[in-house]
Amino acid sequence: MLLISCTFTFLFAQDSLQIKREYANKQYIGLYKENADLAYTSPYGEIGAASKYVINGRLTTTYMLLGSYKSPIAFAIIPDFTVRVRKEFSAGVRTPSYRLGGALYARFNANPENYKYGELAFTHHSNGQDQDAINADGTINTLTGNFNANYLTTSYRFGHLTPTNSDESFYSFNHRIGLQWYKFFRYEPALDRGFGFTRILYNFSWRRYDEIEKKAKNKSTAKTEKETWRLNTELSYAVNRIPDKNFGSIQKRLNAEINFNYSFPFMNNVFLMAAAGYYGEDNYNIYFQDHYGYLRFGLSSGFLRNRSRHYDN
Repeated sequence: MLLISCTFTFLFAQDSLQIKREYANKQYIGLYKENADLAYTSPYGEIGAASKYVINGRLTTTYMLLGSYKSPIAFAIIPDFTVRVRKEFSAGVRTPSYRLGGALYARFNANPENYKYGELAFTHHSNGQDQDAINADGTINTLTGNFNANYLTTSYRFGHLTPTNSDESFYSFNHRIGLQWYKFFRYEPALDRGFGFTRILYNFSWRRYDEIEKKAKNKSTAKTEKETWRLNTELSYAVNRIPDKNFGSIQKRLNAEINFNYSFPFMNNVFLMAAAGYYGEDNYNIYFQDHYGYLRFGLSSGFLRNRSRHYDN
């Protein structure tokens, strides 16, 4: 009897552990998507840039090719396309910014409310132009000049959800520490004139979630929650050697942005966005020599938390 009892206890413990792992694997897939960059549409684009724009847009998503409850490892293809429509007669785009890559994720613990995971991404970045990147007079060809680069980004992400308040609201605090390398791969030689090939990254995101549709007549045993607002801060600093710049040349090496995204109750999966930032190195592509402060306003969206949940969960 003791042997049978021990066997049942062992099997039950194994089943409980397996259920916990499968639940964590499923929940982490949502976290990978929620922590991805937001897409946006912004009239006038970066206000403060040397060039004037009619509208700027960024379209990015996550194709989760491997995201099974059976595995703590996941893999996604991530397209990320940005265009700036210039304020001129033809409303030209000139040098669009195309990024395409893949990201490998590894879950480090089984608690999605206090999550920890690693991420390794490879990205190709180009602008679709094929003329020389350097003009005859030695300046950078920002009109039709070729830009291409490839890079690895490794990140450690961690964060936690707060307990639910009496009004059904709760928060999440989300961090990312990362490192980005370019010189392992082929790149446009013009970038040797002063590009941030190695960057230290830090992102922080503070998000609020609320119950919505509280007064809906068809409401039964489910409550619908959504992400009401998101405050993001993004910092990166180039640490590689840059000609004529020392390590403390913040005006060249630092990229920083803070953006606030708010969703009214009647909105679904979309925010109103306001951002302020500084480019020590404009990350669009061939404009890497430009540096300026900017404001950006518009609409943003992504894989936001917007779901129904039973009261007894």
